[in-house]
Amino acid sequence: MITRVLLVIKHRLPWLWAVVERLNTLVYGLLCRRDMQLQVKRAFANFELRGFEFRPLSDTDLHDLQSLIRSQGEERLRYFRPHGFDMASLKRMHTNSAFLMFGVFCGERLVGYFFLRCFWNRKCFVGRLIDEPYEGRGIGRVMNQILYHCAWWSGFKCLTTISKHNAAIMRSHQRNPHARVVGSLANDYLLVEFVPLAAGDGTGL
Repeated sequence: MITRVLLVIKHRLPWLWAVVERLNTLVYGLLCRRDMQLQVKRAFANFELRGFEFRPLSDTDLHDLQSLIRSQGEERLRYFRPHGFDMASLKRMHTNSAFLMFGVFCGERLVGYFFLRCFWNRKCFVGRLIDEPYEGRGIGRVMNQILYHCAWWSGFKCLTTISKHNAAIMRSHQRNPHARVVGSLANDYLLVEFVPLAAGDGTGL
């Protein structure tokens, strides 16, 4: 119920969402931040892909992130709107300790962006974007491993929302053994949870 209310506020009441984010950042920082930071380090140490570097984004990476996002066609961003893409919005999200921003690098080039939006009630939402020329190389699989395990190892439910009209993502989630549809949302969106395959498992992505 709380999840549905938060989603409604985010999409329909942006002024109230700003208040929710500030309060959530405060409470999350007190209750969850330290453990999540430990599990993030653990996940990045456990899941790798030869030829690519996966790491948290620093403030000096934000211009590269903006360039990556701007280089994507409008259709690729149609269902990817986790936050504003202007520099002020990117900086604001980066300073939000409950919004964890990660990147994938090929040499010096940022070729992928993924994130965890965490809430104090131990639920988090995940999302990812891969530069089109780098799709099909296994980057998405490692992104998923890192995101899922950061959540699971920290005792968080790992969630996302997907549009029924986003055919590519719908196909991807149908092939994902961890994905479970747990609810229907407004505007033809689905609420999806990612769960381990078995107790203590989940590394088989």
